[in-house]
Amino acid sequence: MSYAELHCASQFSFLEGGAHPDELAEVAAALGLTGLAITDRNGLYGVVRFAEAARAVSLPTIFGVSLDCAGGDVVLLSRGPAGYAHMARAISEGQLAGSKGAPVFSFASVGATVRDQCIVLTGGRTSAVVSALVQYGPAEAEKVLRSLIEHFGHRNVLVELWDHGDPIDAVRNDQLVQLAAMLELECVASNNVMYAVPAQHRLATALAAVRNRCGLDSIDHVLPPAATAYLRSPAEQQRRFARYPGVVDRTVSLAYDIAFDLSLVAPKLPPFPCPDGHTEMSYLRSLVAQGALHRYGEQPAESGEDLSLRARAWRTINHELDIIETLGFAGYFLVVWDIVRFCNERGILCQGRGSAANSAVCFSLGITKADAVSLGLLFERFLSPERDGPPDIDIDIESGRREEVIQYVYARHGRHHAAQVANVITYRSRSAVRDMARALGHNVGKQDSWSKQVDAWGTIAITAAQRDHDIPPLVLEMAAEVEHMPRHLGIHSGGMVMCDRPIIEVCPVEWGRMANRSVLQWDKDDCAAAGLVKFDLLGLGMLSALSNAVSLVAEHRGYELDLATIPQEDDVYAMLCRADTVGVFQVESRAQMSTLPRLKPRRFYDLVVEIALIRPGPIQGGSVHPYIRRRNGLEPITYLHPLLENSLGKTLGVPLFQEQLMQMAIDVAGFTASEADQLRQAMGSKRSHARMERLRARLYLGMAERGIPDDIADEIFMKMAAFASYGFPESHSVSFAYLVYSSSYIKLHEPAIFCASLLNAQPMGFWSPHTLVQDARRHGVVVRTPDINASSHIATLEVCVESETGLAVRLGIGSVRGIGTELARDIALHRPYASIEELVTRVPAISRKQVEALATSGAFSTSFGDDRRHALWEAGAYGNGAVAHLDTVMGLNSRPTLPGMEPVEEAIADLWATG
Repeated sequence: MSYAELHCASQFSFLEGGAHPDELAEVAAALGLTGLAITDRNGLYGVVRFAEAARAVSLPTIFGVSLDCAGGDVVLLSRGPAGYAHMARAISEGQLAGSKGAPVFSFASVGATVRDQCIVLTGGRTSAVVSALVQYGPAEAEKVLRSLIEHFGHRNVLVELWDHGDPIDAVRNDQLVQLAAMLELECVASNNVMYAVPAQHRLATALAAVRNRCGLDSIDHVLPPAATAYLRSPAEQQRRFARYPGVVDRTVSLAYDIAFDLSLVAPKLPPFPCPDGHTEMSYLRSLVAQGALHRYGEQPAESGEDLSLRARAWRTINHELDIIETLGFAGYFLVVWDIVRFCNERGILCQGRGSAANSAVCFSLGITKADAVSLGLLFERFLSPERDGPPDIDIDIESGRREEVIQYVYARHGRHHAAQVANVITYRSRSAVRDMARALGHNVGKQDSWSKQVDAWGTIAITAAQRDHDIPPLVLEMAAEVEHMPRHLGIHSGGMVMCDRPIIEVCPVEWGRMANRSVLQWDKDDCAAAGLVKFDLLGLGMLSALSNAVSLVAEHRGYELDLATIPQEDDVYAMLCRADTVGVFQVESRAQMSTLPRLKPRRFYDLVVEIALIRPGPIQGGSVHPYIRRRNGLEPITYLHPLLENSLGKTLGVPLFQEQLMQMAIDVAGFTASEADQLRQAMGSKRSHARMERLRARLYLGMAERGIPDDIADEIFMKMAAFASYGFPESHSVSFAYLVYSSSYIKLHEPAIFCASLLNAQPMGFWSPHTLVQDARRHGVVVRTPDINASSHIATLEVCVESETGLAVRLGIGSVRGIGTELARDIALHRPYASIEELVTRVPAISRKQVEALATSGAFSTSFGDDRRHALWEAGAYGNGAVAHLDTVMGLNSRPTLPGMEPVEEAIADLWATG
């Protein structure tokens, strides 16, 4: 007996299906199904995970969707890769025709896109056909069927039958069979699956209750009351549908016709526009040669055994370019180079980070700031022939201008070929408790109270076992079931993909919650697995602050500060050793501050270590104290074997970086760099036990060949395995170390500029604006309160003879509580003001609370001659646009005599108003 399930929802129907695609594929394969279709609601959110799971168990895959059309839903099943492209396009068109969470689909619009490319099933309990049949009878259902035939084509419409054990199912199926016969349509069996096994019925019902904003007792119209909507075996389906010959067998023939592997839709990068006479690879070689000439000098005629930096650099560059050409990734590097070029031309600070800093090609192209050759970084950590998929280059961009870069990518490659990546938001412990309490009918007060009793960062199991609470056991039990399940879709912080065909034919696009922002229905891992090339364009607040600082130096000091050529100075490192690092990138936390005086950084690489050392992994792995003791001569520097000195020497025998694991394998076992990267990946992953065992055997064999005793080999392996999961990428740390030093240099030499730059880049960093201001004052900077006539909407600098630097920081109007940038701009546009009355007259949008906040901050004190307490009294009278009817009152009543604020009161007011 054979059977293929053609209608099945997964957890990626979001608050509807009860099983993950992995579970559905495993159960379907175990049951011996001929094929399985995932038909999630209004999207293809889970198809990549389904395809991967099905491939692992050799299950044929059918890709479909359940669309919410006017009057009820219909199910589409794509006819192969071409049908998939049309189906994805139809989903995108409907999503973009509506709004977030409310797409607009109709038979006419969908049919115009997918006719003859997709099979149409009439659907289940909430379908258009069945809804018409149940509510209005066969005649109305016939009209809906004729409409489906009109828009999708007669040969593409199939009538779906299902039997969940309800007595009404048989009656309804008989009516559907009669309608199909009347219209000469074929019927197919399904089980309208909502979960993999009966035990998941309660979970699926609870999720449906959350989705429909009702309790479990009101959800029968969506799901069957009994646990019958599960994956059934071929034998059970044959038995249930014996009255309708052929409807089960027809699913098998259909599966053979339309099943395909998702890899067949894998796209490529769009071709990069190269100058005439160039291919992508020749153009890349030309650009790299130009950059390398600037970085390293001319390529030696014969490098031979030359160990100079220039010779080593060119050998490395040629090696990397050969690998890039072999793998066909020239276009990828050109796209990233083009983005960086755009940023440089527009004066937008950016830098590549992550494993891209291991590449001399990236350094030569100006993508990264780290000289991989002089630092001895391994290229294979970034890219090697044995790795699956393209390299991964993250580009940090000053956060205030990231949108410019995103819009450039759209303009350069077209909105049809580029899109932002989704982020699948999953249930955390608190949201799980809140939603399950709602599904079980508990009131909002109890939902909130119980969710707050759960550890926000822990698991439901920890709460149930360790904490006192009054959460009902059933709520906790069901919350544990939904924990980590997908709940809804968000937008990834910076991931973008692009491809050589319309992106909506590979993955549907829908609206995000941000205005005018669309997003793919896949997350970054799905995109990578499906072959979509991803670029991370990440906003970084410190780059905004540094960009602000460069501009302020040019404006007030009269010279261009080049961050790339800032000199290495002992005084900067001395400041770091004192932990005078409030506002400094990456080393301003209390943990970093407590470490800096003990680590005593005196050179650039010390900062690289500092960044990697104070991380959860090294702290938990016990690496921090041994390194510091060795650094201060309190513990001898030792190695398990002399062959480890080459890889661990620069970190005093303490492994910190992922690249060190790779170098250890090269040194002690003769691994190639590519093999070493495979070992790093295998040790850091739990997915492939067989692969790990093969590499482990290879490692031990190599160590034995080099005379390493068995007991030492065991210790080396355990040490490598222990830090594989927490080791920090050295390249990542190097990239961040440049920002640490740059921000430290500016803080030391230009504290006023540093303070203003940080304030204008908020929110960012570890400390509040109030703390940044107090730190600047400790460094001799005069910081002035906001002034209604003197302040801009942001912090600015003023000439100040009392300041040690000759500059004072004037806080911006926008820094006052509740004002914001737009209102601050409006206030600045209409000044000068002679009184609060003029302010509220010219800026009618300002509220009483906002006027009072300005008064509290001292913004009126200088311009109007009022101390803060009197200004507050007037603000209360003039707020809320009440000027006209208060004129007489203000004229007849002189303001009361009020005591001025004491210094401590002003400090409290500052903290409230601008802190």
